[in-house]
Amino acid sequence: MERNLHEVSLTTGEISNLWTQYMNDSMADCVLSHAILTTQDKEVKDVLEYALSLSKAHIEKIKHFFNQENFPIPKGFTEDDVNLNAPGLFTDTFMLVYMLIMTIHGLTGYAGAVSISVREDQRKFFNECNTEAMELHSRIVELMLKKGIYSKPPRINTPKQVEFVHKQSYLTGWFGDKRPLNAIEISGISYNMQKTVAKAVLEIAFGQVCQSEKLRKYFQRGKEICKKQFDIMSKILSEEDLTSPQSWVSEITDSTVPPYSDKLMLFHIVVLVSAGVGYLGAALSVSQRRDLALKYTYLMADIGRYAEDGAELLIENGWLEQPPLAEDRRKLSNKS
Repeated sequence: MERNLHEVSLTTGEISNLWTQYMNDSMADCVLSHAILTTQDKEVKDVLEYALSLSKAHIEKIKHFFNQENFPIPKGFTEDDVNLNAPGLFTDTFMLVYMLIMTIHGLTGYAGAVSISVREDQRKFFNECNTEAMELHSRIVELMLKKGIYSKPPRINTPKQVEFVHKQSYLTGWFGDKRPLNAIEISGISYNMQKTVAKAVLEIAFGQVCQSEKLRKYFQRGKEICKKQFDIMSKILSEEDLTSPQSWVSEITDSTVPPYSDKLMLFHIVVLVSAGVGYLGAALSVSQRRDLALKYTYLMADIGRYAEDGAELLIENGWLEQPPLAEDRRKLSNKS
């Protein structure tokens, strides 16, 4: 039965899923291995150790899948990309916030991976990954609530009845009175603000320890973009007398010793920024006020340029590992 299963080659979607997952989990292995050694809080350390066990298990399973296909194992990130002797760069509090954001990224990725997987072993693997990530997410949220550090979205009062929209003005937002934000729009803004805050903390910290002056300037630019975008979204909420998520900038230590390689730190930011474009797009797609759509379009273009510049830096330094490519038929034809 297993022999018949693996006579069916991996689809491009499945190759993409596994390759991307390997890159992300090998990066997580480095980040978590260092964080566990510098974390003081036992409950936080337990969460990090559980997350690390998942990443290591995923890496081994992906290697197994690739070996069955005689597919080259990606290099990803190794022990050369982490300095386990470096002091902690973040407080235990921020590590929980960081883990929450990264687990949400994982849940989104696993759901997409399942939806485009064809082979039974691939669907089973990513379903298992999704189940594990849901358990990790639950542990993180419970611990954050227990410690009083979970940043909840703004609350609204319970509607007294079901209502329907009767005027086209519901969609406007340019002139005159704007309708209040609806719950879906508030959720999208608040969620993207939380991700923006977490990325800003990483960029400040990475700029504090990175070795390359070019990378330092890149991270500083990213911090300024995050601040600008956070202020734009915060203003939207404040105009509705709604609260903004908490900032975690003070949760960076004073260490200047890099716990991670410049390659890992740059890759990490580029991945988060690229994903951020997608999350802003998701919020745009469900926003029904036209002024919000314009703001989201602007924010997406802004960080899209930043992500592209980051990818160019990866290429410039020889750090951008190439995903599997289709055959260049024109080149093969010319050879023949």
